[in-house]
Amino acid sequence: MVFLKKPTLNELNNTRSQTLVDHLGIEFTAVGDDFLEAKMPVDHRTKQPMGLLHGGANVVLAETLGSVAASLTIDLKKYTCVGLEINANHLKAVREGYVTGKTKPIHIGKSTQVWEIKVKNEAGQLCCISRITLAILERK
Repeated sequence: MVFLKKPTLNELNNTRSQTLVDHLGIEFTAVGDDFLEAKMPVDHRTKQPMGLLHGGANVVLAETLGSVAASLTIDLKKYTCVGLEINANHLKAVREGYVTGKTKPIHIGKSTQVWEIKVKNEAGQLCCISRITLAILERK
């Protein structure tokens, strides 16, 4: 298991209150030994004017998953993690329903981490693939 402690879904979802994650309706749905999953609605909060899922909403979902997963691998009393870079390739348009993101580690080092996030539609088709790089910093 890559996480120091495997959180419950309730623990993860209780951290959303009064945040962008809460506003967009992102909800954690699964925790494994080396992955996190969350779903996000495709609705008025997450669509762009043409009625498609906004690419920026995909990035919010991806960054949420990658950042939370990374934070679960470190001692938060001694360290913090911050995003250095995120990219996303939008592969398929989504007009309705939910998308589900799943993140898995590519690299977990002492000073950096890299996580891959795959976002799929309800039919299981890959809609977006993202990668986030995070810096692990010592708390002062």
